[in-house]
Amino acid sequence: MPRKTHRLLTAALAGTLVIGAALTGAAPAAAGGAQSEARLVDAVPTPKLDWYKCYEIAECATVQLPLDYRKPNGRTTEIAVLRVKAKNQAQKIGSLFVNPGGPGGSATSFALAAPDFLSDALLARFDVVGVDPRGIGASEQVKCFPTVRAQTEVLNLMNVPFPVTATEERDYVTGSKKLGQACSTTGRPLTAASSTAEVARDMDVVRRAVGDKKLNYLGFSYGSALGQYYANMFPDRFRALVVDGVLDPTAWVGNSRQILDQRLRSSDGAYKALHEILVRCDKAGETKCVFAEGDPVKHFDQIANRLKTDPVEFPDGAGGTIQVTYAIFISAVLGTLYSTEAGAGVTQLAAEVATAQEGGSTAPLLKRVNASKAARAYDFPYENGFEASSTVICTDGKHPANASSWPAAVDRRESEAKYFGRSWGWIDSQCANRTWTVQDRNAYTGPFTNRTSAKFLIVGNFWDPATNYRGAVSSRALAPNASLLSSNNWGHTAYGSGVCATTTIDNYLLTGVAPQDGKTCTDAAQPFTEPLPAPTTTKAAATAKQRPPVATIRPDSVLLAD
Repeated sequence: MPRKTHRLLTAALAGTLVIGAALTGAAPAAAGGAQSEARLVDAVPTPKLDWYKCYEIAECATVQLPLDYRKPNGRTTEIAVLRVKAKNQAQKIGSLFVNPGGPGGSATSFALAAPDFLSDALLARFDVVGVDPRGIGASEQVKCFPTVRAQTEVLNLMNVPFPVTATEERDYVTGSKKLGQACSTTGRPLTAASSTAEVARDMDVVRRAVGDKKLNYLGFSYGSALGQYYANMFPDRFRALVVDGVLDPTAWVGNSRQILDQRLRSSDGAYKALHEILVRCDKAGETKCVFAEGDPVKHFDQIANRLKTDPVEFPDGAGGTIQVTYAIFISAVLGTLYSTEAGAGVTQLAAEVATAQEGGSTAPLLKRVNASKAARAYDFPYENGFEASSTVICTDGKHPANASSWPAAVDRRESEAKYFGRSWGWIDSQCANRTWTVQDRNAYTGPFTNRTSAKFLIVGNFWDPATNYRGAVSSRALAPNASLLSSNNWGHTAYGSGVCATTTIDNYLLTGVAPQDGKTCTDAAQPFTEPLPAPTTTKAAATAKQRPPVATIRPDSVLLAD
């Protein structure tokens, strides 16, 4: 996830009247809105994609699409498209559009990686297509600063995983205001035309361009927002649509009284997962959990609190050391919670920091946290990840007026969701509407209760640390024609975590027939079910052998996206 890009998010406060209407199967609130969206995109002629061979296994193309769909003959922006063709072209169902989340994740890179994460059944029957959202990846880039130097001067003010001290908060607020101002001026016109609705419109045009009468879609995390936007903007234009790791779109749009995490409650999901891991560690005991000695919940709290005033040094792999602070540790824990093996990963991290605090060996943690670069280097070429993700967050939703209000708001979140209220709470401080003044006048803000012609599939897992499971539940309540699939897996999103969830999603995409609403998968691997490896020559060697593979977390990234 570019700087500050966590695979966004979820959970939410849908109004009871709206939920009630959805549950009773009431007629769509704005069928005319969907008709209007159809007219907008249909006014754009179907483009011809000039495919060329790329990356050995794929085909690439670019297409010029209207910057403003209300001006189909006006200024355009370049959109990148990549596809990996179905292995069985004779029995091809169509194209499967994919999006990895973010906002800020590259869909073309994700489609290119499809052979690594999609099932053979899907790879055989679908061309896998990625459309890079506006401003992102290989599409025309959002650029909020005239030079790398100007960008560096601002982003250096925000160059921490999340602010903890009063000085860090002041710098972060100052940087947030400067970033908002830059994206509202230098970043135009693309920052005024890159909301999620624009991506949904682009995707519908590209659907036509690849020759599909109906869309097939698989979107993860923030990609769940894109999927739900498409379903409500074009309710009769998809055959099968899956959103996995779900954020509630009404909470994503939100209101100007609350910061984003207050609406999405991502920090609540992260704390819920961490606390459950520590409780299960205690129950499993020292033969199955490396952190079980004493009370794991209290011990973790002691470790974290001590880091606030007494950081520890770890080898940097190059003969020097790196200082692991409270913010770096919590960010590493959050990143490890994204893994299906979160239980072993989190407890190993905590055990290694505890060992370091007592003067023991510290080498293993370096490999997990990837903390060899404490300071982010904003060097050539221009890196726009934070600006691209911010553009979507800030133009899709409503935010408080002044960035100076974030410290108090984040303190409230921290009191409600320990450790993670700060990590998730600062992700939208650049969006304060007094300094982020640019808006996409064609953004879609609902309704998200339109009845779709086909049933779509909403997938949530109980222990997701980014897209709180309650987001899947409330999104299902909004949708008059959807099925909810729940999973007991750990990590972020459910596809690939177990046979049940993966085959259920595959079968729906292959047949177009949704599973029964309310199905729950319970076959995913659970933490602390197996004994720890037998000790080898040293304690460090033993802990190294038991460490599960997890994604590395840079200390300068807060995981706002994927």
